[in-house]
Amino acid sequence: MVRHMFRLETEVDKSRRDLLRSRLLESNTAASPVLRALRGTPAERERPLHVWALDERGAMAGGLVGHTWASWLHVTFLWVDDRHRGAGLGGLLLTEAERLATTERGCTAARLETWDFQAPDFYRKKGYEVVCVIPDYPPGVTEYTLTKRLVAQPDGRR
Repeated sequence: MVRHMFRLETEVDKSRRDLLRSRLLESNTAASPVLRALRGTPAERERPLHVWALDERGAMAGGLVGHTWASWLHVTFLWVDDRHRGAGLGGLLLTEAERLATTERGCTAARLETWDFQAPDFYRKKGYEVVCVIPDYPPGVTEYTLTKRLVAQPDGRR
């Protein structure tokens, strides 16, 4: 048996991170026919998707930040200012993101993560299903991953 000696380092290194990501992408692409089929297509790259709600003064009342990739919408952040909560603004932001994802980017599904003190019930009411529950992440909090099948309406509505 051949034994190798390795030096482990723990510093943050952007160039090594980028190299690692590139090599992982190559390995994953070689191992997965699905990822291989994505190569060279528009769906291969993540595309940012942002939706903003501005009040009458132009101040941000809420917003949604996410991206689309491989026919999926991933909602990263959804926030509504306290003054505007309960008025349906969060639902409007989510519906618009879903509409854009389906009609302009061909997405067929959405995913997001939320904590127990945030909005799991809000997302369930919007048709999302819990697919993963991680208790104590962080300690004392439960994280939920939710998904939803998206269907574009003929008139572009969600």
